[in-house]
Amino acid sequence: MTASGRPPLNRRLAEFGTTVFAEMSALAVRTGAINLGQGFPDTDGPESVREAAVRALRDGRGNQYPPGPGVPELRAAIAEHQRRFHGLTFDPDTEVLVTAGATEAIAATLLALLEPGDEVIAFEPYYDSYAACVAMAGAVRVPVTLRAPRFRPDLDALRDAVTPRTRLLLLNSPHNPTGTVLTRDELAAIAELAVERDLLVVTDEVYEHLVFDGEHIPLISLPGMRDRTVSISSAGKTFSFTGWKVGWVTASAPLVTAVRTAKQYLTFVSAGPFQYAVAEALRLPDEYFTAFREDLRAKRDLLVDGLAEAGFEVHRPQGTYFVTTDVAPLGEKDGLAFCRSLPERCGVVAVPNAVFHDDVDAGRTQVRFAFCKREDVLREAVARLRTLNTARGRGTDAPR
Repeated sequence: MTASGRPPLNRRLAEFGTTVFAEMSALAVRTGAINLGQGFPDTDGPESVREAAVRALRDGRGNQYPPGPGVPELRAAIAEHQRRFHGLTFDPDTEVLVTAGATEAIAATLLALLEPGDEVIAFEPYYDSYAACVAMAGAVRVPVTLRAPRFRPDLDALRDAVTPRTRLLLLNSPHNPTGTVLTRDELAAIAELAVERDLLVVTDEVYEHLVFDGEHIPLISLPGMRDRTVSISSAGKTFSFTGWKVGWVTASAPLVTAVRTAKQYLTFVSAGPFQYAVAEALRLPDEYFTAFREDLRAKRDLLVDGLAEAGFEVHRPQGTYFVTTDVAPLGEKDGLAFCRSLPERCGVVAVPNAVFHDDVDAGRTQVRFAFCKREDVLREAVARLRTLNTARGRGTDAPR
């Protein structure tokens, strides 16, 4: 409490404390456990991209404030990437904005586009920053739940969730944490609803190059969506340099102008030398993107098979580098308690899906593991996790 007796944190953020990622990563450090909780790779991305950052530093490019919208080289590369992979055309001067990762892009977009009291619909479970950003904007989040085992959107429930107060749909495909990739038919239905009800849509597409089953289709490419969609992505997941925090927004000029207005009062600018390096990364040959995806596909299959052998119910992801499991077959009733005990029990860290839900019961026994790690690390993690099933078979790990 402050001297006035009021809590120091404003009421909009009162429900948000330390993120589960910070808690579980600290637990991994304290116990020496293998961290399959937070989604960061344990190896760096391409050496040529890293050297591009070093070269930019040495050449004095970006060591001072870069331009507010992002360096021209990166904005041009982002526009080229959208055209190359998705057939989309954006003006790099007016329809591209560089941000401090996708997280800032989401925050700036919601702060720019929402008025207090506006409703925002999102598919839950959702990345925890969504809820916090909606709260900071003074808006109201309205979840539509993706339910196991298929985790497909209930389009009737989505339509029913729209009210006269709905301003915006917040979508994530490929979807973290479930790994769902929205189909063309699902996206078409969402686009039709957005046009019919005159809704804005924000799409988080940071896993666009990690689709193993199906295809990534940007919603902004569908009829009627060009002028009402803010498309967000970043370099961290695709190039395995998550610490650089380079993200971007592509949208129509009026929407980008609105987002830039909010963004300039958040970080103003960031990651100057890294912007030049990411510009080079986005121009890597197709072979890089294919090899990156196939490497992660193999790691997905390794972890999925190992988790199934360990006794988890496993929901094989179509995309991202996360896999959602259910711990009920292990006799567990609470994913958060399970994750807090897991490092001591077998030396592995995961995160509970319940923290990504408003409907906590829908994800109570679901747990997410990341497979963006070295193959030897994943094999060791699987070996440790198998001891859960072995111990349970001996009766030494009683159901909770």
